[in-house]
Amino acid sequence: MKDKKTLNTEHLNKRIGMTLGGISLCGVSVGFLKLAAFGLDPFQSFMAGLTAMVPVPFGTLHILVSICLLMFMLAFDRHYIGLGTIFNLFLLGYIIDFSTEYLQALFPAPSLMIRIMAFFVGICSICISSSFYFTADMGVSPYDAVALILANKWHVGEFRYVRVCTDLVCIGSGCLLYLVSGGSLTGLTAIAGIGTMVTAFFMGSLIEFFTQTLAQPFLNGQFTRRWTTGRFRIFCRRNHV
Repeated sequence: MKDKKTLNTEHLNKRIGMTLGGISLCGVSVGFLKLAAFGLDPFQSFMAGLTAMVPVPFGTLHILVSICLLMFMLAFDRHYIGLGTIFNLFLLGYIIDFSTEYLQALFPAPSLMIRIMAFFVGICSICISSSFYFTADMGVSPYDAVALILANKWHVGEFRYVRVCTDLVCIGSGCLLYLVSGGSLTGLTAIAGIGTMVTAFFMGSLIEFFTQTLAQPFLNGQFTRRWTTGRFRIFCRRNHV
Protein backbone atom coordinates (compact mmCIF):
# COMPACT_ATOMS: atom_id res chain seq x y z
CA MET A 1 0.00 0.00 0.00
CA LYS A 2 1.50 3.34 -1.08
CA ASP A 3 1.61 6.15 1.45
CA LYS A 4 0.00 9.54 0.84
CA LYS A 5 3.31 11.29 0.07
CA THR A 6 4.17 8.74 -2.63
CA LEU A 7 0.72 9.01 -4.16
CA ASN A 8 0.96 12.81 -4.21
CA THR A 9 4.40 12.66 -5.86
CA GLU A 10 3.14 10.24 -8.51
CA HIS A 11 0.12 12.45 -9.11
CA LEU A 12 2.32 15.53 -9.53
CA ASN A 13 4.70 13.71 -11.88
CA LYS A 14 1.75 12.55 -13.94
CA ARG A 15 0.42 16.11 -14.19
CA ILE A 16 3.85 17.38 -15.29
CA GLY A 17 4.04 14.61 -17.90
CA MET A 18 0.55 15.41 -19.15
CA THR A 19 1.45 19.09 -19.42
CA LEU A 20 4.70 18.51 -21.31
CA GLY A 21 3.19 15.77 -23.48
CA GLY A 22 0.09 17.84 -24.22
CA ILE A 23 2.09 20.89 -25.31
CA SER A 24 4.43 18.74 -27.44
CA LEU A 25 1.51 17.00 -29.15
CA CYS A 26 -0.14 20.38 -29.69
CA GLY A 27 2.95 21.57 -31.55
CA VAL A 28 2.95 18.47 -33.77
CA SER A 29 -0.77 18.86 -34.47
CA VAL A 30 -0.23 22.43 -35.72
CA GLY A 31 2.39 20.98 -38.08
CA PHE A 32 -0.28 18.65 -39.50
CA LEU A 33 -2.74 21.54 -39.85
CA LYS A 34 -0.12 23.56 -41.72
CA LEU A 35 0.48 20.59 -44.04
CA ALA A 36 -3.27 20.33 -44.66
CA ALA A 37 -3.44 24.08 -45.49
CA PHE A 38 -7.16 24.31 -44.68
CA GLY A 39 -6.72 26.95 -41.98
CA LEU A 40 -5.20 27.17 -38.51
CA ASP A 41 -6.52 27.89 -35.04
CA PRO A 42 -7.00 31.63 -34.33
CA PHE A 43 -3.72 32.30 -32.53
CA GLN A 44 -1.67 30.38 -35.08
CA SER A 45 -3.49 32.31 -37.82
CA PHE A 46 -2.12 35.49 -36.27
CA MET A 47 1.34 33.96 -35.94
CA ALA A 48 1.31 32.84 -39.57
CA GLY A 49 0.48 36.36 -40.71
CA LEU A 50 3.10 37.87 -38.42
CA THR A 51 5.72 35.40 -39.67
CA ALA A 52 4.99 36.46 -43.25
CA MET A 53 5.53 40.09 -42.22
CA VAL A 54 8.51 39.81 -39.85
CA PRO A 55 11.76 38.13 -41.08
CA VAL A 56 12.36 36.20 -37.86
CA PRO A 57 12.33 32.38 -37.49
CA PHE A 58 8.91 31.16 -36.37
CA GLY A 59 10.10 29.53 -33.13
CA THR A 60 11.89 32.68 -32.01
CA LEU A 61 8.99 34.92 -33.03
CA HIS A 62 6.57 32.69 -31.12
CA ILE A 63 8.64 33.16 -27.97
CA LEU A 64 8.80 36.95 -28.43
CA VAL A 65 5.01 37.23 -28.83
CA SER A 66 4.45 34.88 -25.89
CA ILE A 67 6.78 37.00 -23.72
CA CYS A 68 4.71 40.09 -24.55
CA LEU A 69 1.56 38.24 -23.49
CA LEU A 70 3.37 36.97 -20.38
CA MET A 71 4.11 40.58 -19.43
CA PHE A 72 0.37 41.20 -19.64
CA MET A 73 -0.20 38.25 -17.29
CA LEU A 74 2.44 39.50 -14.85
CA ALA A 75 0.92 42.96 -14.81
CA PHE A 76 -2.72 42.02 -14.29
CA ASP A 77 -3.12 38.45 -12.96
CA ARG A 78 -0.21 36.20 -12.11
CA HIS A 79 -2.18 33.27 -10.73
CA TYR A 80 -2.69 31.88 -14.26
CA ILE A 81 1.08 31.41 -14.60
CA GLY A 82 2.40 27.92 -13.99
CA LEU A 83 4.77 25.29 -15.30
CA GLY A 84 2.52 24.82 -18.32
CA THR A 85 2.87 28.52 -19.14
CA ILE A 86 6.67 28.22 -19.17
CA PHE A 87 6.62 25.03 -21.26
CA ASN A 88 4.24 26.70 -23.69
CA LEU A 89 6.37 29.83 -23.94
CA PHE A 90 9.73 28.20 -24.66
CA LEU A 91 8.82 24.89 -26.35
CA LEU A 92 5.67 25.22 -28.43
CA GLY A 93 7.04 27.50 -31.16
CA TYR A 94 10.09 25.35 -31.83
CA ILE A 95 8.06 22.13 -31.82
CA ILE A 96 5.68 23.66 -34.36
CA ASP A 97 8.66 24.81 -36.45
CA PHE A 98 10.34 21.38 -36.37
CA SER A 99 7.18 19.36 -37.05
CA THR A 100 6.18 21.67 -39.91
CA GLU A 101 9.57 21.39 -41.61
CA TYR A 102 9.69 17.61 -41.11
CA LEU A 103 6.18 16.99 -42.46
CA GLN A 104 6.68 19.30 -45.43
CA ALA A 105 9.95 17.55 -46.25
CA LEU A 106 8.16 14.20 -45.97
CA PHE A 107 5.27 15.39 -48.17
CA PRO A 108 6.70 18.15 -50.41
CA ALA A 109 3.66 18.12 -52.72
CA PRO A 110 0.81 16.56 -50.72
CA SER A 111 -2.22 15.31 -52.63
CA LEU A 112 -5.73 16.32 -51.62
CA MET A 113 -6.17 12.98 -49.83
CA ILE A 114 -2.97 13.49 -47.83
CA ARG A 115 -4.11 17.00 -46.90
CA ILE A 116 -7.52 15.75 -45.76
CA MET A 117 -5.90 13.02 -43.66
CA ALA A 118 -3.45 15.54 -42.19
CA PHE A 119 -6.37 17.82 -41.36
CA PHE A 120 -8.25 15.14 -39.40
CA VAL A 121 -5.07 14.00 -37.63
CA GLY A 122 -4.29 17.61 -36.74
CA ILE A 123 -7.78 18.36 -35.39
CA CYS A 124 -8.00 15.16 -33.32
CA SER A 125 -4.48 15.49 -31.94
CA ILE A 126 -4.86 19.18 -31.00
CA CYS A 127 -8.07 18.35 -29.11
CA ILE A 128 -6.47 15.38 -27.32
CA SER A 129 -3.39 17.44 -26.45
CA SER A 130 -5.54 20.29 -25.14
CA SER A 131 -7.59 17.90 -22.99
CA PHE A 132 -4.42 16.55 -21.32
CA TYR A 133 -2.93 20.04 -20.95
CA PHE A 134 -6.10 21.52 -19.42
CA THR A 135 -6.74 18.52 -17.14
CA ALA A 136 -3.20 18.72 -15.74
CA ASP A 137 -4.09 22.27 -14.63
CA MET A 138 -0.53 23.60 -14.32
CA GLY A 139 -0.98 27.05 -15.80
CA VAL A 140 -2.49 28.34 -19.03
CA SER A 141 -0.81 29.54 -22.20
CA PRO A 142 -0.12 33.28 -22.47
CA TYR A 143 -2.75 33.61 -25.21
CA ASP A 144 -5.44 31.76 -23.23
CA ALA A 145 -4.75 34.02 -20.27
CA VAL A 146 -5.72 37.17 -22.20
CA ALA A 147 -9.40 36.23 -22.50
CA LEU A 148 -9.44 34.88 -18.93
CA ILE A 149 -8.08 38.16 -17.52
CA LEU A 150 -10.42 40.30 -19.64
CA ALA A 151 -13.41 38.26 -18.49
CA ASN A 152 -12.56 37.45 -14.86
CA LYS A 153 -10.34 40.36 -13.83
CA TRP A 154 -11.63 43.26 -15.92
CA HIS A 155 -15.21 41.90 -16.20
CA VAL A 156 -15.47 42.90 -19.84
CA GLY A 157 -18.02 40.12 -20.44
CA GLU A 158 -18.56 36.38 -20.22
CA PHE A 159 -15.49 34.33 -21.05
CA ARG A 160 -17.00 32.56 -24.06
CA TYR A 161 -17.90 35.88 -25.71
CA VAL A 162 -14.58 37.50 -24.83
CA ARG A 163 -12.75 34.48 -26.25
CA VAL A 164 -14.69 34.75 -29.51
CA CYS A 165 -13.66 38.40 -29.73
CA THR A 166 -9.97 37.70 -29.08
CA ASP A 167 -10.06 34.87 -31.62
CA LEU A 168 -11.66 37.14 -34.24
CA VAL A 169 -9.02 39.81 -33.58
CA CYS A 170 -6.27 37.22 -34.07
CA ILE A 171 -7.79 35.88 -37.29
CA GLY A 172 -8.38 39.35 -38.72
CA SER A 173 -4.90 40.57 -37.75
CA GLY A 174 -3.26 37.45 -39.17
CA CYS A 175 -5.08 37.81 -42.50
CA LEU A 176 -4.29 41.52 -42.71
CA LEU A 177 -0.59 41.01 -41.94
CA TYR A 178 -0.39 38.22 -44.51
CA LEU A 179 -1.97 40.35 -47.25
CA VAL A 180 0.12 43.44 -46.39
CA SER A 181 3.28 41.32 -46.59
CA GLY A 182 2.40 40.45 -50.19
CA GLY A 183 0.48 37.22 -49.69
CA SER A 184 -2.15 36.14 -52.23
CA LEU A 185 -5.88 35.74 -51.63
CA THR A 186 -5.68 32.07 -52.62
CA GLY A 187 -2.98 31.47 -50.02
CA LEU A 188 -5.13 33.11 -47.37
CA THR A 189 -7.22 29.94 -46.94
CA ALA A 190 -4.16 28.19 -45.50
CA ILE A 191 -4.24 30.71 -42.63
CA ALA A 192 -7.97 31.21 -42.14
CA GLY A 193 -10.15 28.52 -43.69
CA ILE A 194 -12.35 25.60 -42.78
CA GLY A 195 -9.81 24.47 -40.19
CA THR A 196 -10.18 27.81 -38.42
CA MET A 197 -13.97 27.44 -38.38
CA VAL A 198 -13.74 23.89 -37.01
CA THR A 199 -11.39 24.90 -34.21
CA ALA A 200 -13.56 27.92 -33.38
CA PHE A 201 -16.92 26.12 -33.22
CA PHE A 202 -16.24 22.42 -32.52
CA MET A 203 -12.93 22.29 -30.67
CA GLY A 204 -14.54 22.93 -27.27
CA SER A 205 -16.90 19.96 -27.58
CA LEU A 206 -14.13 17.67 -28.81
CA ILE A 207 -11.83 18.71 -25.96
CA GLU A 208 -14.61 17.99 -23.47
CA PHE A 209 -15.14 14.54 -25.01
CA PHE A 210 -11.44 13.62 -24.83
CA THR A 211 -11.18 15.08 -21.33
CA GLN A 212 -13.91 12.76 -20.07
CA THR A 213 -12.79 9.67 -22.00
CA LEU A 214 -8.99 9.99 -21.92
CA ALA A 215 -7.41 12.77 -19.86
CA GLN A 216 -9.35 12.53 -16.58
CA PRO A 217 -9.31 8.69 -16.48
CA PHE A 218 -5.57 8.78 -17.18
CA LEU A 219 -4.88 11.31 -14.42
CA ASN A 220 -6.99 9.38 -11.91
CA GLY A 221 -5.50 6.00 -12.84
CA GLN A 222 -8.80 4.72 -14.19
CA PHE A 223 -7.57 4.44 -17.77
CA THR A 224 -4.81 1.97 -16.80
CA ARG A 225 -7.21 -0.07 -14.66
CA ARG A 226 -9.75 -0.23 -17.48
CA TRP A 227 -7.11 -1.35 -19.97
CA THR A 228 -5.68 -3.98 -17.60
CA THR A 229 -9.13 -5.28 -16.68
CA GLY A 230 -10.11 -5.46 -20.34
CA ARG A 231 -6.96 -7.38 -21.26
CA PHE A 232 -7.51 -9.76 -18.35
CA ARG A 233 -11.09 -10.44 -19.45
CA ILE A 234 -9.96 -11.16 -23.03
CA PHE A 235 -7.30 -13.53 -21.68
CA CYS A 236 -9.90 -15.34 -19.57
CA ARG A 237 -12.31 -15.72 -22.49
CA ARG A 238 -9.60 -17.01 -24.82
CA ASN A 239 -8.37 -19.52 -22.25
CA HIS A 240 -11.86 -20.43 -20.96
CA VAL A 241 -10.93 -19.36 -17.44
